[in-house]
Amino acid sequence: MMTSIHDKPASGFKIAASIEATPRQVIDADALTGLFPLGTRVYLTDIGGPFGEIGVAARRLAAAGYRPVPHFAARRIASRTELLARLEILTGESGVEEAMVVAGSPARPEGPYSSSIDLLRTGLFDAHKIRHIGVAGHPEGSPDIPPEAIAAAITEKNAIARDSDARFRIVTQFGFEAGRFIDWAEALARQGNALPIHVGVAGPAKITTLLKYAAICGVGASMDFLKKRASSLVALSTSYSPEAVVGPIEAYVAEHPAAPIRQIHVFPFGGLRRSAEWLAERGSWFSGDADAELDVIG
Repeated sequence: MMTSIHDKPASGFKIAASIEATPRQVIDADALTGLFPLGTRVYLTDIGGPFGEIGVAARRLAAAGYRPVPHFAARRIASRTELLARLEILTGESGVEEAMVVAGSPARPEGPYSSSIDLLRTGLFDAHKIRHIGVAGHPEGSPDIPPEAIAAAITEKNAIARDSDARFRIVTQFGFEAGRFIDWAEALARQGNALPIHVGVAGPAKITTLLKYAAICGVGASMDFLKKRASSLVALSTSYSPEAVVGPIEAYVAEHPAAPIRQIHVFPFGGLRRSAEWLAERGSWFSGDADAELDVIG
């Protein structure tokens, strides 16, 4: 009897995973059915393309049995009317029940919203019955946000989460050092964070590809870490495995079951299928009830 690539391994502690995709990757994919296990959360990035593509991609993911999690990038939304329209289209036509709320990359807002908190304070996500909300985490800081502002934002997001009908989670930027993620998560807990954390991990890819994305995303410490590992042209042409990050994080969570880190979130820089096969092979798709892992800690 053949074994599916989505069969659960017999043993070994693993934490669950979600994955990210651009709307165009989803729209252009030859076949989505069977690429991930049913119910997988697939985050849809907003990189400035037509909003209609996000709606089409969300409908396609839902039809394939996945859970679309579209990004709402505050600085790309020109008005309350536009935010309302996006929510109505995604929740009404695509059945979306989850959202990733971020500031977005434009330096200057296109409308009245400059941060994720500005969007969350509108109350429109609760009004449209969004059940789960992801907010950004920055273990290496952010090039355009002072550290004290980041800390204040985490405090504010916790306060908003307590008053919301939705269940919140922190989803981080990708990185390459497990210890940095763990130290950062523990520091947040000491500061009062009660939201579960999903650690951003780059999926299997060539190191040259990762260096390019690290530069684009402003992940300076991670880029330095990669450069130290890729000290020769031979190393630069080889593929990177996320195991050196994920393995220690899983060991930490196994030893600290009340730890704030609950899942990994994969950035598939080497392609959706390649990351999906890696996750299936190691068993990260199968860690029990995903909803249960999103409960507020404490």
